[in-house]
Amino acid sequence: MKTSCMKDRCGNGVRALALAAALCSTGNASAQQVYPDKPVRIVVAFAAGGFADTVSRIIGQKLGDRLGQPFLVENRPGAGGNIAAKYVAEAAPDGYTLLAHTAASAINVTLYENSGFDFSKDLAPVANTGSTPGLFAVLTSHPAKDLRDLITMSKGRRLTYATAGIGTSSHISADFLFRVAAGLDAVHVPFKGGGPATVAVLGNQVTVLSSSSNALPYIRQGKMKALAVSSLKRVEALPDVPTVAELGFPGYEERSWVGIFAPAKTSPAVVEKLNAEVNRILALPEVRASLVSQGMDVHPGSVADFADYVRGEVGKWSKMIRSTGVTLE
Repeated sequence: MKTSCMKDRCGNGVRALALAAALCSTGNASAQQVYPDKPVRIVVAFAAGGFADTVSRIIGQKLGDRLGQPFLVENRPGAGGNIAAKYVAEAAPDGYTLLAHTAASAINVTLYENSGFDFSKDLAPVANTGSTPGLFAVLTSHPAKDLRDLITMSKGRRLTYATAGIGTSSHISADFLFRVAAGLDAVHVPFKGGGPATVAVLGNQVTVLSSSSNALPYIRQGKMKALAVSSLKRVEALPDVPTVAELGFPGYEERSWVGIFAPAKTSPAVVEKLNAEVNRILALPEVRASLVSQGMDVHPGSVADFADYVRGEVGKWSKMIRSTGVTLE
């Protein structure tokens, strides 16, 4: 009798544990399936109206439409994007606080000695949206027909170039090209954003603009002339403009991209879900058309693809920064 009773109790106990495990498993699956069940913040590392902000709002709007919760864009500019990155790195890893950052995230790893967080350990890559190559442009009246002409004309003379600021990709890449690769006496004229830099070139205060998409409207209006793009192949938005590589600098590439990150330790299921949704959004004809019109190439891909890309970017910019000696001062 005792043996039978013990067997019944053991059997009941095992069944109870199995039921509890099943319920727990179901609960976890349900929790993953319903993400998000409240608004999500996309913290943009730069000011409203810029490249990263524009792309984030396009993607955020579509994410909200598809997932049934608002994806609210919040701008936290400063310190080359480190203020926003540190904020998200310290946020709860629950998928409700995301970061939208650019190539500056990879640059800052080398450029800033103490950012207050570890980019490679404290943030998890989620998805790349797309990138736009750097662009060198001058006034339409400038005699140079392309970048090679400009460099030839500038030998033995001082060349000024305008960028969106010290430590930006447009600054470091231009400094490397003009001073290190071409051996010119080139002077950097930094501004607080690509807009003011473009205005300075339009006003003939600075000779060359090193930027991304800021000059596109003026090039289309015939007020500025594109000398070269900094991609390895020509871009859809400017098919007649040669690449820097074509003009005598093989392998030269500088692209500004916008990627989505989450705090480290965010559930892989949430990261994969967000990655899949961003990829679906990038495939929408209206989204692709909007991004291409801004000079962008879309970059759908897996989480692993984006993580590999970011690691490569960190290495590339580290070498360029060390070869130029660029600092924040």
